[in-house]
Order: sequence, then C-alpha cells, then structure tokens
Amino acid sequence: MARFGINPKNTLGVSIPTLRKIAKQAGKDHRLALELWNSGIHEARILAAMVDDPARVTAAQIEQWVTDFDSWDVCDQVCMNLFEKLPGADRQAIAWSKRKEEFVKRAGFALMACLAWHDKTMSDAAFVRLMPAIQRGATDDRNFVRKAVNWALRNIGKRNRALNRAAIATARKIQTLDSKSAKWIATDALRELTIKGRRMRDEG
Repeated sequence: MARFGINPKNTLGVSIPTLRKIAKQAGKDHRLALELWNSGIHEARILAAMVDDPARVTAAQIEQWVTDFDSWDVCDQVCMNLFEKLPGADRQAIAWSKRKEEFVKRAGFALMACLAWHDKTMSDAAFVRLMPAIQRGATDDRNFVRKAVNWALRNIGKRNRALNRAAIATARKIQTLDSKSAKWIATDALRELTIKGRRMRDEG
C-alpha cells in the first residue's frame, strides 16, 4: 500500500471488494457511519462512506470528514461513494478546489471526476463551469493534487463530443502555463482525449 502512496497508518489490509460486501450486508446506517469514521481506522472510514445515508449527512460532517483525509484512496472512495450523491456536489467541488490543504484540494478535483463518471443528470454547462477551476489547479505541483486535476479533466472530456472539445480546449490552455505540473497534466490529458474524440467521431 505504501508503494502506491496509500497511508498505511491504522490500516488493516481489508480489500475494497470485501468492504463492499460488508456494506451490502450492513445497509444504510448513518449512526454506524459516524462511529466507523471516528474509529480512525483506514478501511473503516472507507466503509463509513459506503453505509452512510446521504439524506442525513450534515455540512459539519462533510467538513470534518474532508479535513480528516490523510490518504488519496480514502479521499477518492468517500467522494465516489458518498459526496457525489449530495446536493450541490459540483459547487462543493469548486469550493474545495480553492482550499490549500492537499487532500481537501484533491477532494475537489476527485469529486469533479466522480461526477463526470457517474452523474448522468448533470448538464454539459455545469461541467463547463468546472473548467476554470481545473485550469487554476493545474499549476499545483503536489502529486496527489495534480493527478486529481488530470483525472477530472480526462473524465469530463470522455462524457460526450461537446465536453471532449471543451476539455481539449482547456488542456491546450493549461499547456501554455509556465508550470511543469500543468504541462504534464495537459500532455497526458490531450493524449487520451484526442484519441477518445476521434473514436467518438468515428462512432457517430
């Protein structure tokens, strides 16, 4: 786990598929989710996001959890299994993208990536509104932030043709920035998005 940049502190070594089975058996339980989170155990926190009831999540809880993040996998799993299901998730993502804390900022971009992957109701315009935040975040050279910025840009650009064009245009703007991180994000994203765009045109 440490080789993959996962914080091994308070970690038991339970796999994600096993956690999903436990979550299915447990069902939705807000109080259990809070207890699991407060345990401080790595996998228990991932499980907490899987069993929590989005309807009962409070603003104070969201802030506590996001500031507790200390590993990219917990960050991404919580965004994927809980935060993306909350009202105003796109606005929350933009707000977190402006924060200084490494994993809070990552959460902003990870949440954008998760919304692009899973939320079929969000409009193209809503995703276009995320592009300035992605461009702004591209100059952050911290590894866990820049990878999330790249993930968000690529996922948005793979949703459909219009967003593919918008993501490519943003990537080209990022490529002009005087930043090693920005140039890496742009080069990597353009490699995937231009291929994806060609496939979309060929298929349609």
